[in-house]
Amino acid sequence: MLVLLPPSEGKAPGGRRAPLDLPGLAHPALNPVRERLVTALQDAAVRDLDRLAGALGCSVDEASKDLRLTSSGTLPALRRYTGVVYEALSYATLSPAGRRRANSSLRVASALFGLLTPTDRIPAYRLSGGTSVPGFGSLAAAWRPVLEPEIAAHRGLVVDLRSGPYAALARVPAAVQVRVLRETDGVRAVVSHDNKYTKGLLARELCERGARTVADVAAAGAAVADVVEVDGRRVDLVLHGLATARGR
Repeated sequence: MLVLLPPSEGKAPGGRRAPLDLPGLAHPALNPVRERLVTALQDAAVRDLDRLAGALGCSVDEASKDLRLTSSGTLPALRRYTGVVYEALSYATLSPAGRRRANSSLRVASALFGLLTPTDRIPAYRLSGGTSVPGFGSLAAAWRPVLEPEIAAHRGLVVDLRSGPYAALARVPAAVQVRVLRETDGVRAVVSHDNKYTKGLLARELCERGARTVADVAAAGAAVADVVEVDGRRVDLVLHGLATARGR
């Protein structure tokens, strides 16, 4: 099983160990693109931090993280990312078996690093899937030739929980696609927070249970949604209330 997660804009600060070590990250086939992106981000930050902040759609203070990509401290990826998905996943509270499965199965689909395991150590940074780095060009054009074969090399089940901008960096046509919908008075809609939180809960269930088939994904989905609908390789999780009302 391979579960593809989106990263989060929210990242924990700090990190006390050695700085970024690209050769030490999993999926070494991605290192040439990682190296180019890290260099391009740092160079853009040095040249014109205000322009980089505008391109990234963030504050100058946030963009300044990219000045220190190779010198600031690092944290394991699942301690670095702090967004809604990761709050619901609650990696630190997984059972020992769930933690082992998470370490082997979860991959964060990062715009900067391509794929990260939970234990890969990374610095705080700013780069979203839908943005671009001045002087670098298209993220999708850089990532697809290496990311798509890297994911395709996995022979088991792939569950795609990425959001649109990150899905665009690598197409995975054979993956199980998961949608989260909230139904109110018979009308279904995608709600951002519910979508993220429920996907985090689903990732947690998959780590605790494991999965080999679409039916296994649907069974895990039944633990986090009110209704589960399967159409081929698509699994819809339908909520009749707030996602956060569902306790672990």
